[in-house]
Amino acid sequence: MSALLPFHKSILEKIHDPATSELVLLARGLGLRRIVCKLMQIYDSPNNLVLLVNATQEEEAAIGEELGIMGCRNPGLRIVGFETGRKDRQDLYKKGGLVSITSQIFTVDMLTSDIPTHLITGIIVLHAERVTPTSAEAFIVRLYREKNKNGFLKAFSDQPEHITSGLSPLRTIMKELHLRTVHIYPRFHAEIKESLDRKTPDIVELHQDMTEAMSEIHHAIVQCMTTTLSELKRANTMLDLDDLTIDNAYFRSFDMIVRRMLDPVWHKVGPRTKQLVSDLATLRRLLTYLLTYDALAFHAYLETLIAANTTTESGASRQHQSPWMLTDAAHTIFTYAKRRCYVMNPVPKAAAQAEPVEVINLVDSEEEEAWAALDEMEAHARGEPSSNLNKGKGKAKETRKKWLPEGMEPVLEELPKWYLLADILHEIEEEMIRLNPLLTSHSPGSNTVLIMASSLHTCTLIKDFLATMDADAPRGSQGRQMMEDKLRLYLWWKGKLSERRAEGKGPIALPAGKKDDANGAQGARQGGGNDGISEALKRKDRERQERSMNRRRVRGGAPAAATSMRDSASSGALPEGEIKKEADEIAEFLSSQGVDVATHALIPDTQLFTMDDDFDAHYGLLAPAQTVLVRAYSDDSDDQVLQEIKPRFIVMYEPNLEFIRRIEVYRNSNPGLGVRVYFMMYKLSCEEGKYLTGLRREKESFERLIKERGSMLMPILEDRSTPAGEALIKTISSRIAGGRKEVSIEPARVIVDMREFRSSLPSLLHASGLLVLPVTLTVGDYILTPDICVERKSIPDLVSSFNSGRLYTQCELMSAHYKQPILLIEFEEHKSFSLEAVADVKSYAKSSKYPPKKKGDPRSDNASSAAQSIQSKLVLLTLTFPRVRILWSSSPCATAEIFNDLKTNAAQPDPAKAVLVGAEEDPDAGAGVNSAAEELLRSLPGITAKNVKHVMNRVKSVRELCELTLAEVQEILGVEPGKACWDFIHRGERK
Repeated sequence: MSALLPFHKSILEKIHDPATSELVLLARGLGLRRIVCKLMQIYDSPNNLVLLVNATQEEEAAIGEELGIMGCRNPGLRIVGFETGRKDRQDLYKKGGLVSITSQIFTVDMLTSDIPTHLITGIIVLHAERVTPTSAEAFIVRLYREKNKNGFLKAFSDQPEHITSGLSPLRTIMKELHLRTVHIYPRFHAEIKESLDRKTPDIVELHQDMTEAMSEIHHAIVQCMTTTLSELKRANTMLDLDDLTIDNAYFRSFDMIVRRMLDPVWHKVGPRTKQLVSDLATLRRLLTYLLTYDALAFHAYLETLIAANTTTESGASRQHQSPWMLTDAAHTIFTYAKRRCYVMNPVPKAAAQAEPVEVINLVDSEEEEAWAALDEMEAHARGEPSSNLNKGKGKAKETRKKWLPEGMEPVLEELPKWYLLADILHEIEEEMIRLNPLLTSHSPGSNTVLIMASSLHTCTLIKDFLATMDADAPRGSQGRQMMEDKLRLYLWWKGKLSERRAEGKGPIALPAGKKDDANGAQGARQGGGNDGISEALKRKDRERQERSMNRRRVRGGAPAAATSMRDSASSGALPEGEIKKEADEIAEFLSSQGVDVATHALIPDTQLFTMDDDFDAHYGLLAPAQTVLVRAYSDDSDDQVLQEIKPRFIVMYEPNLEFIRRIEVYRNSNPGLGVRVYFMMYKLSCEEGKYLTGLRREKESFERLIKERGSMLMPILEDRSTPAGEALIKTISSRIAGGRKEVSIEPARVIVDMREFRSSLPSLLHASGLLVLPVTLTVGDYILTPDICVERKSIPDLVSSFNSGRLYTQCELMSAHYKQPILLIEFEEHKSFSLEAVADVKSYAKSSKYPPKKKGDPRSDNASSAAQSIQSKLVLLTLTFPRVRILWSSSPCATAEIFNDLKTNAAQPDPAKAVLVGAEEDPDAGAGVNSAAEELLRSLPGITAKNVKHVMNRVKSVRELCELTLAEVQEILGVEPGKACWDFIHRGERK
């Protein structure tokens, strides 16, 4: 843990007092985690109970580690998760100290009084920008302030851009958190500016020009985005879409902004508008991939886009194609992308089969060298890599690679940043040699070079380039070996696509590198294909491909018989037929060369070494000067990385605003350490635009927040306790004969299943004045009265429940145990209140239990109408269970009003009876001691809702169940269910 800077100490001076509660907004990269950790260290005592809320698992681990370094080790930060039992949580709260807890568990423990709310010293809330009136954090603060008026609440945020939506967003957050003080610290704050400007790092800005082909593609993509955006505005004149500009389109949040604007009318917009919204996200990704992917990966991704645009998953022709693919700009993109990889020259068959003829060179060799030198000088003057890199003086005429198809001339354009990075590393090496005599063992810092990039994919690409780089090669061809390997992988992939299409199989993803597909190559070499691979291995391979960041699923390329070429014949884009024809030619060439040649590129390079070799060369520690660390940008954990490595040389491969500030903090935290930063950026690119726009957006966000704070009207926080008279009137029952009025002093309550606290409905029910009782229910989600049981379904959950058959079982149990079973179908607020929205979640919630229908099946077309499918299933459900009532709710707020109306003049439910419904008659059954273990049991094969309580009574823990023999498990569950459960638990153990 590094020393605190003056502005850190100033912030802590203002907020450390436990008698005050406040919100702190700090610019990203200025060490928010450092402030939070120091604050928690101040409060660390067995006499205090301080709870950390809204932290992710990674943040919990990092904060716990930093607190340990600072000396808070006994017991330090304890983490409460779903695996922590109820008794363990109660003991932990009594011991005091620092506890990190999830919002769901915290809410349930306060409602059940497992945590002494009145004894809580204070709550620290991270990511305060996420707080809304329906969020779990607002519910927690409301419960906290009902019983504890004196405890503090400190909220922190470093995302000012997110506090922008709504009329007065800052006031809303402060109102929900019951706060009256806010501290705003942008980068231009006087104290921060004074602290960080004392010692500035040596920043070398390197603005690299893109190649001619990259510039043409970049310009064409921006042109397509402009056209798509104007088309979207023209098609939706009734909406205010003036904020949608190209500058904002560089950011990932742009997709969410567009979708949020269109969500209320999403069921009314046509398929063309939906396609335009999807195209904007695709084009934004293309801009990023152009600057980060190598030429072959970018070209392969474009080919998958064309295939996905022209054919559906079933292989039929797609009706609504992307409009941007029919423009001249799209033709420019596809043409130049292919030209960056290779050029195909037409080869006459007769010429290809004829014997090679000796060619008499009429040009003098000296004259040819002079022309080559002239071309190289012109290319160097333009700042481009020489086009004559493969032509040279003797070895210039390379022997043609055997694995190249006839007529293919590889270009293999490298990214300009690659050779710029090589030059930087060479300069750093010279600088290290120059500084070496001046440094002593006591000099701060190390010679480890830190390279920071935006994604793991970029990091992998940089590592591959540095590992295979030819330092003696001229600029622009230092990564030729790596690019040739990638070209061989690309050719293998194209050939495989053609083979699988001919066999009627689905497409495969482009392999990422040698290691990933070595097994696949060996299988292909044996000629076994995929037929000999087990289903489990196939599934594992598919999951690995989906997880891999740099692969893209090929959705097109299904059997081509039904593909109509009339849609793409007149388009400006490359027709899919051309891609398929090229793939077929490559496959034909590879088959003529033999399988070994085709799959050689996939075999990983393995180096055998024996113990006779130099041990240190393989397992010894590397000197810092020989170490280059490549990392992706992360969160505040980057601060810790900088402090641990203490690099003198940092290369920012891609611009990142917050990391520049981290370097400023790191430089001022380590006096005497000289830091040189190489800041790389493509000139006149979306990278530069995104960086400058991000800087402007943050500045404007802070200015808007400062202005709002100056004119903000804070509400008077009233006591929420309901007057006794009003509560009494609500519970008077007027339905008793003879006009007598019987007074009920019981407060209105609703019983809620533990799992429902992931939604916002329990919070809204509590806000409406109902007493919320959390228990583990076997039947239903909400018990409103002794007779009314409600099963709540959101739209995605409804679709998945129908697909899995779970809804049938739930309705059956409700009908058996309650007089008025209700199925509540709840839509999201700000979204269209229409069943047509189901079409968007169909693929998300699609059941994978049944294989997809084949192309020739006529029913596959009918299945596309998701809304009709859901309506049909609902009709069947009501016919099967006539007593089940269906309630439609437009939002959780509407649901809360419906529940209050249903409870009017009705008796209150008994939680003890509700727990026992559906469980065995044992009074202890269904107490829900460990809901996580019960959830795990329910998911095992052979264990159902009817026998889960029986299993819990027979075994004490899940571990004990796993240690039982097959006969013992069958004795508990029965022969068939027992065998299914035992086989599932012990799968993979037997050889």
